[in-house]
Amino acid sequence: MGVLEGKVALVTGAARGQGRSHAVRFAEEGADVIGVDIAADLGVPYPSSTTEDLAETARLVEKTGRRIVTAQVDVRDLAALRTVVDDAVGELGRLDVVVANAAVCVPAMWDRVTPELFEQHMSTNVTGVWNTAMVGAPHLVAAGGGSMVLISSAAGLTVQPFLIPYTTSKFAVRGMAKAFAVELGEHDIRVNSVHPSAVKTPMGSNDVLAIIGEALEAHPKLGGMFTNILPVEQLEPEDITDTVLFLASDASKTMTAHELAPDAGVTEY
Repeated sequence: MGVLEGKVALVTGAARGQGRSHAVRFAEEGADVIGVDIAADLGVPYPSSTTEDLAETARLVEKTGRRIVTAQVDVRDLAALRTVVDDAVGELGRLDVVVANAAVCVPAMWDRVTPELFEQHMSTNVTGVWNTAMVGAPHLVAAGGGSMVLISSAAGLTVQPFLIPYTTSKFAVRGMAKAFAVELGEHDIRVNSVHPSAVKTPMGSNDVLAIIGEALEAHPKLGGMFTNILPVEQLEPEDITDTVLFLASDASKTMTAHELAPDAGVTEY
């Protein structure tokens, strides 16, 4: 029997990368899944997710024998997200776990950050996470408790260069987790944040690394801020899923308002 047997989990940004990894692992551990993703061009310097990606996540979940409800929806649209989640919970019967994973990351030196780029990070990484918590929390209350996991970043624990909008948004997610934890605790709902270092996903692609590399050529002293303690350059999505699964399961039943960092030590270097 899996550690999430009989539970239902909502995962945003589920079409690929960390989101897909979380969704599939949850299913392997006995959970049914609600997987949502915008699955559309975001105008970022790495490939955006597609409807085919989301369909592949559904196929992988169904291969485990568990159910999945998928929807193409923008987490920035509160009303649309609420409709999708409410309908999916009606179909699957309950909601026990919420993983707010959807995000964008576009590196740029401070003087190249436009208002539009800053707003894109705030609307997706902050408002989108808040929207996810707001539509998920009522169902966790109705279930008598549960776990909410907000995906932040190593950049939400320590400063990293050339990522001012991203760092700002991820520090906000960290604070948001603590704030929700305080108010939802009376309902036996735990809220924690997860802070990965660089992960092998499209967001961590060579296109993004090239932008950072160009900035480092002009400011080489800052390169050490990306150094991991462990001998690994990038983590696998499954490495982050291990931490997310722990927080989703009863193994972490006494933990709330905390930051867990599967970060290879980058925040302590």
